[in-house]
Amino acid sequence: MAKCLVTGGAGFIGSHVTEYLLEAGHEVVVLDNLSTGREGNLKAVADHPKLTYRSGSITDPVLLAELVPGVDVIYHLAAAVGVKLVADDPVRTIETNIYPTELLLRLAAQGGQRFFLASTSEVFGKNAKDRWDEEDDLVLGPTSRPRWAYGCSKAIDEFLALAYHRKYGLKVVVGRFFNVVGPRQVGHYGMVIPRFVDCALDGKPVTVYDDGGQVRCFAHVKEVVDSVVGLMHTPEAEGRVFNIGGDQPVSVKELAEQVIERVDPEIPIEYIPYSEAYGDDFEDVRRRVPDLARLQETLGRRPNMSLGGILDDIIRWKREQRAAE
Repeated sequence: MAKCLVTGGAGFIGSHVTEYLLEAGHEVVVLDNLSTGREGNLKAVADHPKLTYRSGSITDPVLLAELVPGVDVIYHLAAAVGVKLVADDPVRTIETNIYPTELLLRLAAQGGQRFFLASTSEVFGKNAKDRWDEEDDLVLGPTSRPRWAYGCSKAIDEFLALAYHRKYGLKVVVGRFFNVVGPRQVGHYGMVIPRFVDCALDGKPVTVYDDGGQVRCFAHVKEVVDSVVGLMHTPEAEGRVFNIGGDQPVSVKELAEQVIERVDPEIPIEYIPYSEAYGDDFEDVRRRVPDLARLQETLGRRPNMSLGGILDDIIRWKREQRAAE
């Protein structure tokens, strides 16, 4: 059994990673400042004897230098997340995503820890291919558009991680997440499914940006976490980048229709321009679909829960939360 550090461990994905590791018998140290995470995300394991929670920021070099030497594996999930947060505060995005990652990588290279770096499909930018594989070009927009700060900052993280692998032999795995969804995710930062579900459960119009023709794929967080931990136990994954997500495309309009069908077919869809939601300088990507061949070949599995199953689970969880309030 290993001792694991999970940065951002009280966040949406981080809390699921924490639970998974504890259930497998590992010891877990969670580092989170609750800027986007929540204590309630760890409620089910709050009293677990193998869990240690440290309140603090990944931007604190003294705290990182204290925590890293005592662990065997680092799951680096803390980051500035969400389209809205990135559009509103690109400075925070860049500072949170780059400098702490570099420090963590340096500490892990010194201490010999295995390292998982959570990255994002945003690094592909505006690549025009129908499906993106890990070796495709990154096509980012202009620096005058804050929208691209997130993808650019995570691309730098990837370059750093792979450089540390080549130069120091750091056992690092990079995972590019594609629209991970499930219980505990909130819509405050632009996440589309929880936002749609909340609107529908409130009996309000479901707000779709632009014309709803944007194409996305969704994966349940449980399957994503299984892939993440599986890669960290697979030596062949070291020093490589993996797309992690679902690969069944759906338009945002179709997604809204499926949510409405499950909650209340009478609820309308309301279309608004991007400028109203994110400002005049916002740019979006029309299609984002991963090629999961590398993940399948390496692990022998990949996320495959249907969109209907994912939506049913999220709606059930949302209703349970509302009933408990």
